[in-house]
Amino acid sequence: MEYRRLGRSGLKVSALSLGAWVTYGAQVGEETAYECMTEAFDGGVNFFDNAEAYSSGRAEVVMGNVIRRAGWKRSDLVVSTKLFWGGKGPNDVGLSRKRIIEGIDRSLSRLQLEHVDLLFCHRPDPDTPIEETVRAMNHVLAQGKALYWGTSEWSADQIADAAAIAAREHLIGPSMEQPQYHLFHRDRVEREYAKLYERIGLGLTIWSPLASGLLTGKYDHGDVPGTRASLPGMEWLREELVGAAARPKIERVKKLKAVADRLGCTRAQLALAWCLKNPHVSSAITGATRREQVKENLGAMPVVERLTPDVMREIERIVA
Repeated sequence: MEYRRLGRSGLKVSALSLGAWVTYGAQVGEETAYECMTEAFDGGVNFFDNAEAYSSGRAEVVMGNVIRRAGWKRSDLVVSTKLFWGGKGPNDVGLSRKRIIEGIDRSLSRLQLEHVDLLFCHRPDPDTPIEETVRAMNHVLAQGKALYWGTSEWSADQIADAAAIAAREHLIGPSMEQPQYHLFHRDRVEREYAKLYERIGLGLTIWSPLASGLLTGKYDHGDVPGTRASLPGMEWLREELVGAAARPKIERVKKLKAVADRLGCTRAQLALAWCLKNPHVSSAITGATRREQVKENLGAMPVVERLTPDVMREIERIVA
């Protein structure tokens, strides 16, 4: 497994990581989560991602139980969680000082950890001044409950504002962003954030590198029962994967099979390798509901070196 620095920080995370979105506490139970996480860890993965909103906190409980059961040394792990949606009360949503301080305590309790390595602001909060959020995150860092903080799906201007406030007040600014990034969703990572990589040393831990499974070829022939798109409340995702708007993308995914076959890999491995080819991507967060999926995803690492400039141009012609 390759390990990459998270932006300009000294922290190193595995290029491939494992996340709990939709799956833990919803699609799979603790036993399957244990199988997937141990398979990933044995394959060199040290970074596991979560959020308080995933399955209303149940995903953190499942991950915490697996970590304790596996008996891993804490220093061998990089664990992240994200704060924004903590409940239905008026102060259970957002990034106010109260929300962040109370939210991290609840997350740590569910994870059964004394600290998380990475703490993300899960979305921007239009109702809270960015300076209040920056100061609250620094309070959490000062207490040792998180080691680094960052953002998820913030605009470049919002991240720049947070960094500027931190610099002005001699505080610690955001060091990482967690955006969606894959072959069909690229503008924010490749264009909007371009000015931030050198200016503040921003690192990326990207989510949905397989476009929720679309890039694996799983939906080539329509809906697949038992996938995350079939879960209650995920109708929006089902439309993106098998609806009318998805059909042009599916046709392009089918054409990627010839490229993958020639490189001796699956389309999932090809899509993951393409993401990791971007030097600003510190880690690509994958999801899995079976041990076999984890094994397949880990097989993407050798494919990165096979993506020559000619292959990258061919992929570009297919998906452009």
